[in-house]
Amino acid sequence: MELICPIDQRCSDQITSLLRPPYPPLVQEYFEQLISKRRCQGIKVKQNGEFGKGVFAETDFEEEELVFKDQMLVGAQHPSNKIDCLVCSYCFKFIGSIEQQIGRRFYLKTLGIGISSHNGCESNSSDEVEDNEFAYNHRSEQNGASSSSSSTIPLPTMAVESLMNGEMALPYSNKFPLPSIILCPGGCEEAFYCSKLCAEADWDSFHCLLCTGEKSESCSRDALLKFIQHANETNDIFLLAAKAISFTILRYRKFKASHLSKQENTASIILGTDPSLLLEAWKPISIGHKRRWWDCISLPDDIDASDEGTFRGQIRELAFTSLQLLKEAIFDKECEPLFSLEIYGQIIGMFELNNLDLVVASPVEDYFLYIDDLPHSEKKEAEKITQPYLDALGEDYSICCQGTAFFPLQSCMNHSCCPNAKAFKREEDRDGQATIVALRPICKGEEVTISYIDEDLSFEERQALLADYGFRCRCPKCLDEEP
Repeated sequence: MELICPIDQRCSDQITSLLRPPYPPLVQEYFEQLISKRRCQGIKVKQNGEFGKGVFAETDFEEEELVFKDQMLVGAQHPSNKIDCLVCSYCFKFIGSIEQQIGRRFYLKTLGIGISSHNGCESNSSDEVEDNEFAYNHRSEQNGASSSSSSTIPLPTMAVESLMNGEMALPYSNKFPLPSIILCPGGCEEAFYCSKLCAEADWDSFHCLLCTGEKSESCSRDALLKFIQHANETNDIFLLAAKAISFTILRYRKFKASHLSKQENTASIILGTDPSLLLEAWKPISIGHKRRWWDCISLPDDIDASDEGTFRGQIRELAFTSLQLLKEAIFDKECEPLFSLEIYGQIIGMFELNNLDLVVASPVEDYFLYIDDLPHSEKKEAEKITQPYLDALGEDYSICCQGTAFFPLQSCMNHSCCPNAKAFKREEDRDGQATIVALRPICKGEEVTISYIDEDLSFEERQALLADYGFRCRCPKCLDEEP
């Protein structure tokens, strides 16, 4: 029996309006304003008859030159990655200190959480720590930072506590200063920031509705906790969808408050939704290419084609369950269409089709590599203190901040199996912005393209992967290799 969402039926006209493709001149105007605001003067977003939108060079770019940086519209760190990396919840810079970053991992291990592997967070139930000591393994050389043997030696709890509370300073850690930790203004213990500016921006844009602290503006903190738990246990893409809806609701409220302040007679305006203001609030989300999540999600390898219909039905049910939890937590009657299953599915599908990995390099990795590169005598002295921590972290010492985000300019970039640009973080790129760098010289007027997949795969493998994006690639490489 197919699930029916009452809001989809009740608000069908408004939902249709929200999902109608924006008028091209309005899209052009939006991106011109965005590019001007972000000072990305070397590019322009243009309508491309064959592929919709595209990013084009407005000047010449040399190989390895920065083409543009794109601030995310919404983004979220993977929940499992929060164990390894303490970052600003708004800009995703690492915060605290090298000592706190390291000590925090081991502290969380004492709570039974454990240090995550590269495949995600795993509990440490089979490797319990006894007598309030942390076990660490001496391992072979890892990515340049080396350790010395294969024995297991206890790491005292006091050593971890001294890192956490600032009593212990690791040698040369002052070479890697990090912003101080700013707590969430709503009082939750999930969000941390690098500055008051980031804390205020996140609160005003997203977090006031999604905060689980005492000052939360959600309808129900208990319902919000259930929504977050469900997302963490199933798919954290729901957290991104919640941020997109929260973002739109808060924009609508600001637009309406501003609109009302300019009116002499507001009685008729206060009652009910103002559709034009909701459309304006929705505009940044409207420009992203969308499909229903359960229609565009790739079929897992272990699902037989004959079971595809059942699989996609289960995905739809999963989204419906998540939506009901979110609705109970932050519902706003004036923004009711946003809580329809159609809108929710389209938002998640937008992330599925347009997301770019959120990656920020770890200063902890830089720190241990710095120690490894010291002159021999200084290195030997420093490693008397640092080596136990490096060995305890093992290969996890280099884990970076990881998450998913939607970038409005990057989402306009078309694919090519022989791209002229790539998403690449340079040494100086230490926040959550997307960074697009030229792979070869790009001429003024040329379209700037990236590859959505591994372009070194065979023609058949590339086309199979790109089919999930809804198109067949006709780039020069594919035309040359096509049988």
